[in-house]
Amino acid sequence: MTTVNDQAGTAPRGHRTHEVFNQAPPRVGVNEFTSNTPLVEGVARYDAEWAAAHLSEVGALVGTAEFQHAAELANTELPRLHSHDRYGHRIDEVEYHPAYHQVISAAVKHGAHTSAWAEPRAGANVARAATFMLFGQIEPGHGCPISMTHSVVPSLMLAPELAERWLPRLYSRGYDGALAAPGDKPGVLFGMAMTEKQGGSDVRANTTTAEPLSDGMYALTGHKWFCSAPMSDAFLVLAQTQERSPRSDRTHERSDQTAQLGLSCFLVPRVLEDGTRNVFRIQRLKDKLGNKSNASSEIELDGTIGHLVGEPGRGVRTIIEMVARTRLDCVYGSAAGMRQSVAEALWHVRHRSAFGATLVDQPAMTAVVADLALESEAATATALRLARAHDDDASDSEKAFRRLATAVSKYWICKRGPHHAYESLECLGGNGYTEAFPLARRYREQPVMAVWEGSGNVIALDVLRAMTREPETVSAFDAELNLARGASSLFDAHLDRVHAMLAELATLEPAAAQQRARPVAAAMALGLQGSLLLREAPNPVAEAFISARLGADRDLEYGSLPAGTDFAAILERH
Repeated sequence: MTTVNDQAGTAPRGHRTHEVFNQAPPRVGVNEFTSNTPLVEGVARYDAEWAAAHLSEVGALVGTAEFQHAAELANTELPRLHSHDRYGHRIDEVEYHPAYHQVISAAVKHGAHTSAWAEPRAGANVARAATFMLFGQIEPGHGCPISMTHSVVPSLMLAPELAERWLPRLYSRGYDGALAAPGDKPGVLFGMAMTEKQGGSDVRANTTTAEPLSDGMYALTGHKWFCSAPMSDAFLVLAQTQERSPRSDRTHERSDQTAQLGLSCFLVPRVLEDGTRNVFRIQRLKDKLGNKSNASSEIELDGTIGHLVGEPGRGVRTIIEMVARTRLDCVYGSAAGMRQSVAEALWHVRHRSAFGATLVDQPAMTAVVADLALESEAATATALRLARAHDDDASDSEKAFRRLATAVSKYWICKRGPHHAYESLECLGGNGYTEAFPLARRYREQPVMAVWEGSGNVIALDVLRAMTREPETVSAFDAELNLARGASSLFDAHLDRVHAMLAELATLEPAAAQQRARPVAAAMALGLQGSLLLREAPNPVAEAFISARLGADRDLEYGSLPAGTDFAAILERH
């Protein structure tokens, strides 16, 4: 039987199902610094324009296809624990994919860890914050040891002999991920082990003990529920101090006659100065929701050598500055995540068409991505303002401002991160929900910034603590907000609400005050962001943010911007 196609001399032609069109091209080769106008402007505003060339170099690096692929590998080829070697020796080593070492080595080389301490000047913390955020935008997990290495410095300064030995190592731009004597490495990184199974945030419930040895060191014994970055070169660890009368002349030998002194802070090296491995038993790695590239662990200490940092029995006071600086880095990390989310969402909607128009030109989508951009810009502005307040030239009023503003911002911005990531993910449709695109990973990553170094209630209560114990922080914070009074009637009304809430809070019993902690912290955070944008951002940005966040028609969802919003002016900055 002869068919029509046979008669024509041609074979049947199937439909070409794998022709790719109407898809966004790969988002590579973008300079993540120069393309981020709010970040560029903020760096200049806060006295760090001298770092613009360096930041442009970092922005170009993290925007390459090679760096993005390394970030992906670090999160898909996950850290593996090797408790023993092939012969049965206990080694307690975590093996990372080479891509992780590539990422963290670049961050150290460019000073994302301790550049602000090593080279202090006006804007040093702003430049360091921008560097940290650029690396964290593409690969956030490595930011954990980078942040702790930065944050440990002020705590170590309370122990001059330790600081003299360790700070030059911290300030180095060299990196080697292998376990070795700290003096033999090109640079070192720090971790932290505070929480335990029975206590969590209530670190005073810790049961880990530290017994003094005859050589001035301590032997620590206990179990830590969370130890971040277990391949770091040293850790700050909290333990209950026992005072003893030394009786032995032998190094590291325990003595007797105990007297409890309370919680103290210790520097615990993974490898001792002579190359001997300290007792540091990694029980398991945590199987986390996100933050996959960064190994978090449970560890056991058993006669582990530690050096006292600060005064015995005052461990919380010693480590609190490290905690505060790490909380600030959580703000940076959340802001970096918001920038990634906005950048990826806008890249998609600017390149994909549907129903006869590019997605970004569809009014409903325009409103969503513009609102996401507003959130990102507000977070960036807040992060950089806080960074400048942490420079060495900070006045007493700046120090008071940063004490309260850091807690307020950590509470609010870190809580805004997960929903912001989700809404950005949704802009990509089904692609956003797949692991082939980075926003699924970002959605899982954002909650860690809200949990790390104090979840919502802990931070809200810290806001109350600062206001109660350090009333000068309230005055400094209020002065910052009032710099924008008169620029917007909506903002002025919000300021009045904040003042009324604070006045009411001062009359409440402690239990009732705790119940009001969250709404007060949220109102203060929005006041700070509104004040910053009114003073620093273009009018279309500030007006849209104030209306959407403080206006009578404000909505819980992104995309509810008022009529008359200048969407083009908002989006051209991103």
